Amino acid sequence: MAAYEKRRPGTAPSGGQAVGSEAEFLLRAGVTAMVREALLKVLEARPEEPVSFLADYFERLVLASPEPAGPPQRLAQALWYVSLAHHSHRTAFDSNTGAAYEVLGGGERRRAAGVDGRLYSELLRSICQHGEAPAEVATALLRRVRCRDHEAVPFDVFRYGVLTCFVLLEFAAKADALFAVLDGGSGAADARLCQAVLRALEEALGSGHFVQPRRYLEAGSRLGPDGLALAMERALQERKLSGSMSREEFLKKATALFVAKVKPVE
Repeated sequence: MAAYEKRRPGTAPSGGQAVGSEAEFLLRAGVTAMVREALLKVLEARPEEPVSFLADYFERLVLASPEPAGPPQRLAQALWYVSLAHHSHRTAFDSNTGAAYEVLGGGERRRAAGVDGRLYSELLRSICQHGEAPAEVATALLRRVRCRDHEAVPFDVFRYGVLTCFVLLEFAAKADALFAVLDGGSGAADARLCQAVLRALEEALGSGHFVQPRRYLEAGSRLGPDGLALAMERALQERKLSGSMSREEFLKKATALFVAKVKPVE
């Protein structure tokens, strides 16, 4: 019998060395870093279905090339990146926005030059289509944060535009929840109450423009239950006829207040 046995490359003899060999293999193949990155993305995004999130994440990694071939593929990949984490998770959101910027810019080599203005506008338009914001309000917002098609968009402008669009969607969702309280499930609410709430919301937002889009949500959150109750009570005390306001009209008016506060891109 031979004094030794032939082993396949990469196998280790018994006695505890196999674990080290396997770890080295995973490290050399890049699997360790890839799995670590995937787990970090799960912790950052905290999705309701982590397993489905991971499956989608790895599927996109397999399908994605280092430099996507055409604008549609690059836009889809950039939209996926910016949607991975909520904007309140600032470090994760900024990292993902940077990855989207590199994808649209054609990779690290073109980052200094900036992203094409047309692709930037298309990305913002795609973001706004995934929420409750009325189409005309989203269009008005895009006019304030867009750049010309031929312009090279720097990263700080790119980040501002992406963040502002996501904040608009959240603002619209909060306005929708507010209307649900006013209408009681009927689909229409007393116009006096709606106007009173809108005035209170406008006062909470204050005057001037906010440099940080997140502050729109912070200002809106100051419109607490007491403030709402007082505004509604005053409205009901007014001795005048009142019609009704639909959900669509209320959302349009509420989100228009938001857009009016957005600082235009210069």
